[in-house]
Amino acid sequence: MVSFKPLDPEFPIERQLGIDAGPIVLVNLFTVDPVNQVALVEAWKNDAQWMKMQPGYISTQLHKAIGDGSMYMNYAVWDSVADFRAAFSNPEFQQQLSHYPSSAVTAPHLFEKVAVPNCCTA
Repeated sequence: MVSFKPLDPEFPIERQLGIDAGPIVLVNLFTVDPVNQVALVEAWKNDAQWMKMQPGYISTQLHKAIGDGSMYMNYAVWDSVADFRAAFSNPEFQQQLSHYPSSAVTAPHLFEKVAVPNCCTA
């Protein structure tokens, strides 16, 4: 089963799930023993396919660190925290977390777009 580690210990995902915001981006960093990389990707694939069927889901993409490292990053876009919270808290999804290799550690965090003049829009 995957272990959770807050990306920001001052404001972990559990606290973020109580905020009303949207659209949002989930950034989720995974680390895993090199021998468990295939199992991690397979478990993530099953989760992604389940999440794609949930209300408010927009898109997701898995990234692997370049080189020989065994770090991965998932980037998922959702309509709102409420939609993500409903999917993430669903008992069916929570049960699927047991399919991750025991060496897997995840650090999920939610973000909103920021408007910066002459650079990007919110």
